[in-house]
Amino acid sequence: MTDVKATAVPIQSPSRRRFVGATAASLAAGSLSPLAFADTAQAITSVEKPVNGDKTAIRPLRVHVPESQLVDLRRRIKATRWPDRETVADDSQGVPLAMIQEFAHHWATDYDWRKCEARLNALPQFVTEIDGLDIHFIHVRSKHQNAMPLIVTHGWPGSVIEQFKIIDPLVNPTAHGANASDAFHLVIPSLPGYGFSGKPTTTGWGPERTARAWVVLMTRLGYTRFASQGGDLGGIVTNVMAKQAPPELIGIHVNFPATVPADIVKSIQAGDPPPSNLSADEKLAYEQLSVNAMKRRGYAFEMGTRPQTLYGLADSPVGLAGWLLDHGDGYGQPAAAITSAVLGRTINGHSAGDLTRDDVLDDITLYWLTNTGVSAARFYWESHFNFVLTADVSVPAAVSAFPGENYQAPRSWTERAYHNLVYYNRPDRGGHFAAWEQPQLFAEEVRAGLRPMRS
Repeated sequence: MTDVKATAVPIQSPSRRRFVGATAASLAAGSLSPLAFADTAQAITSVEKPVNGDKTAIRPLRVHVPESQLVDLRRRIKATRWPDRETVADDSQGVPLAMIQEFAHHWATDYDWRKCEARLNALPQFVTEIDGLDIHFIHVRSKHQNAMPLIVTHGWPGSVIEQFKIIDPLVNPTAHGANASDAFHLVIPSLPGYGFSGKPTTTGWGPERTARAWVVLMTRLGYTRFASQGGDLGGIVTNVMAKQAPPELIGIHVNFPATVPADIVKSIQAGDPPPSNLSADEKLAYEQLSVNAMKRRGYAFEMGTRPQTLYGLADSPVGLAGWLLDHGDGYGQPAAAITSAVLGRTINGHSAGDLTRDDVLDDITLYWLTNTGVSAARFYWESHFNFVLTADVSVPAAVSAFPGENYQAPRSWTERAYHNLVYYNRPDRGGHFAAWEQPQLFAEEVRAGLRPMRS
């Protein structure tokens, strides 16, 4: 690790603008100059200054959000102008008004960000510049010899907060009923434009460039051989890395696999019924994918085509929360586990598992404090391929097909997509946010999936 000086300096911080005045005469003249704005953002992180100004150095990072920003957050929540309620008795029009009002009330009155901040600062956090962009990451090494280096990538609307509960089971397996031989050294980065990573100011930071950056990150940390894991967008980055097949990559584990044959994708896009020759597992996946394509992809279309239009994500905490909550899974939209966590009770038979309301708020609050709603959305704009189309990967691969995923990938499709499939399993519980919902089970799947790749 590169030596650093002990001088702390702020790195990229969230930016908010506040309207402070305009005159009627100037507005009548059509001038924009009277729209005076004041930048009230303050740094929410500090990072140690590198020796000789080398931004590629590994620089420790700490989080401390000024109290003024938390006061402003609560003020904005309480000042929300609410729309009228939905005209249906379910969530078919989006996040129900009563649900988000209850959620917002807790956020503004009882929720404590400082607990999340303390958890972040209890972990070794760093930042390093890769290809001109600051990349934030958590790096936790195992005490066990021969631990496998593993980079774990989150998705949208997630963050490194999604991975909190899997860190100790993977780094310290003997404390969780597993063997020392199953230990990992974990690297958990924030995607470009997410969390405490830098926000790209030019185009090009999509899955391909991110996958290459992750290889640079791992080698910079001294790992000459490593594995990669991911779900949601993290699964996309992991699949892309596997297709790039850098020599350092041992293999991958994904819980959002890309397995759908091209002819099946075309049929779903055309709105056709399932082909008659599909097996039961394939038919189930076809039906899940059809529902997802017809009813649960609105957010992705908007972010994939017009992310900059989402100005409300930077201006309204409740607007941001509604947008981030409305991500579906194989059971519903919002995702069943998210709904159960937010409401504090099991909904439609689908438990939140270990996921809590404050876990969800930790994640949403991170998006708010870093002002990354729009910059995170741009990752979809930078992605130019179908996320579920067969991956065509040849490196050793492990797949966990959770029942509540957007679609439960059949073994038949998975074997065709991952040509060196060393592990495939269909766990009995868990959904799209498996690491959040079922951290112990998720850790078991990662251990089992990557075990055949250990030398």
